[in-house]
Amino acid sequence: MKFADFRPGQTIVHGPAVLSEADIVAFARDYDPQWFHVDAARAIDSRWGGLIASGWQTCSIAMRLAVEAALQDSESFGSPGLEYLKWLEPVRPGDALTLHAHVLDARRSKRQPSLGVLRWRWKLVNQRDVAVLEFVATSLFDLAGADR
Repeated sequence: MKFADFRPGQTIVHGPAVLSEADIVAFARDYDPQWFHVDAARAIDSRWGGLIASGWQTCSIAMRLAVEAALQDSESFGSPGLEYLKWLEPVRPGDALTLHAHVLDARRSKRQPSLGVLRWRWKLVNQRDVAVLEFVATSLFDLAGADR
């Protein structure tokens, strides 16, 4: 999508991405090696009742889905960050995650008119339509070439 295609109130839905136990363990071994992400036997007796994905892996899945659905081949070049981030429910092996990205605001910067600013709420839901992740992100778009 191009920046001009984003409209406040619009919702973009994309997915699912399915996580296997091997996916969860491999990511966690590299980036978040806490026992409840890497040790399935120990995790069974935990408060989680089994292995769960790292929240950072869940964020990474949301990012991949957003790129596939909207950001690939756009003018997007980065983000100044998130307003908030909530991990609402654990993600488990076999979960199928779907992104719901709701556009809150899409505008040109007043100080830099060649800069597009997109605020959107991302929510990942599992196959039971239970929200597992939510955050509000700002994405920046280079519109210098879009005016030509």
